[in-house]
Amino acid sequence: MKSVFNFAAELLKSRGSYSSVAAQRLEGEMCKELKTKVLRLLPQTSNGPSVHQEGQTDAAEVLSCTVKALKEGHVVAVPTDTIYGVACLAQNSDAIKKIYEIKGRNGHKPLAICVGEIEDIYKYCKVTVKAPLLADLLPGPVTLVFDRSEALNTDLNPFTSLVGVRIPNHSFMRRLCQMCGEPLALTSANISSHTSTVAVHEFQELWSKLAVVVDGGPIEDQSRLGSTVVDLSVLGKYRIIRPGCALSSTVEVLERKYGLSEDPGEA
Repeated sequence: MKSVFNFAAELLKSRGSYSSVAAQRLEGEMCKELKTKVLRLLPQTSNGPSVHQEGQTDAAEVLSCTVKALKEGHVVAVPTDTIYGVACLAQNSDAIKKIYEIKGRNGHKPLAICVGEIEDIYKYCKVTVKAPLLADLLPGPVTLVFDRSEALNTDLNPFTSLVGVRIPNHSFMRRLCQMCGEPLALTSANISSHTSTVAVHEFQELWSKLAVVVDGGPIEDQSRLGSTVVDLSVLGKYRIIRPGCALSSTVEVLERKYGLSEDPGEA
């Protein structure tokens, strides 16, 4: 039986050269020990369906492969609407440990969860805001922090009662969550403290530790800011934990439309 790496190498070879110089370099540099499946996804477009190009893999095939890897307890790399991320099933305690090991992440730094639909938030979080507020901000480049519910894996962020949840404005990510049927634990695809990544070649040092790398092409937003993280766990208040993409528009929705006041938090 051919090894997983041979499958990945043949897949890349059979689909021709990548459109970018960086991607071509990466294909040539893949070492024999690498067991990662690197699958290039058709890019999202805002003007109708994408046109299939040589070197790209059908979304259904990429989804199937990625879901399989996640359900087997592996960690994968995925594109989002802000930066590239690494993800695993949030309900799988062993997989969560792998993410921390792969990134060299401080064990007391929390992981966010990613879901496919707004109604999924209510299962894993104790929502304290009106439903229309969620619909106004999600899907989008925002992570909302609430008290966690009992349904969420207690091994995920066991040091806090809070959890951040996002729904990226990215059709592949939303469909991935829907097909998994449970939340993904999601964080940036980089070694901790290193710069966030907006293309797969930028985190190549992590590839050998990942089961699947989904190459969705360069992230459209090149700011590398990540999502804006907002704590909504206190009724009638909001607190910006991390400024990121869409900060000003997020604050405008919270204050002007829903009358929330800023909570400065601890001095």
